[in-house]
Amino acid sequence: MSARAGRLGVGIIGAGRVGPVLGAALAGAGHAVIGISAISEASRDRADAILPGVPILGIPEIIERSELVILAVPTAELPALVGGLAEAGTWQPGQIVLHTAAEYGTAVLAPASARGVIPLALHPALAFTGTSMDLARLAESYVAVTAPTPVQPIGQALVVEMGAEPVIVAEDDRVAYAEAIETATVFSRSIVTQATSILANIGIEQPGGFLSSLVRSTVDLALRETPRAPGLSE
Repeated sequence: MSARAGRLGVGIIGAGRVGPVLGAALAGAGHAVIGISAISEASRDRADAILPGVPILGIPEIIERSELVILAVPTAELPALVGGLAEAGTWQPGQIVLHTAAEYGTAVLAPASARGVIPLALHPALAFTGTSMDLARLAESYVAVTAPTPVQPIGQALVVEMGAEPVIVAEDDRVAYAEAIETATVFSRSIVTQATSILANIGIEQPGGFLSSLVRSTVDLALRETPRAPGLSE
């Protein structure tokens, strides 16, 4: 099975910073976003801005109508959501279900897999803003793909259709992967916050702009100097 075999009806559960952007990326590839769940006013506004005209629907209705379901919910909520929907008999055999949590592979989707869904774990290595500018940044990003071997091509094809580059991450490596993502994210924010605070305290206006070129060039240099994975030739 390939994601390019036909256009999919895409349903999105969660209108945080990630779900609407991935939906818009897939819509740009010709898939149809049939609905998105959103509870707060802020999430509804975000969904309307990034996916104009897409209806706000309840979770059971989204799953009933979708061939591809994107679970873009907080990591802590994911296991209970998947399990609860399985107990309610909501999942449909043959539909693709993917989540976007860095920490989990597809094992967290086991209750849905037992109902016959195709499980995927896709995590974009990107700090989302929840705005349309993320679409351009997604096209410059990598996405970790974890899936059973027979369906890995589906995950890879979806990532390519979003405009990003897929990288296979094994199920057992997701914890280490998540640690790397968390380390890079927290450390970067902490260092930038500390440095801009020092500059602000000595009277430099717009310290973020002052450091922008320095931080970007330093990070780019560090990334170019990173070691290759074991076994890769120079």
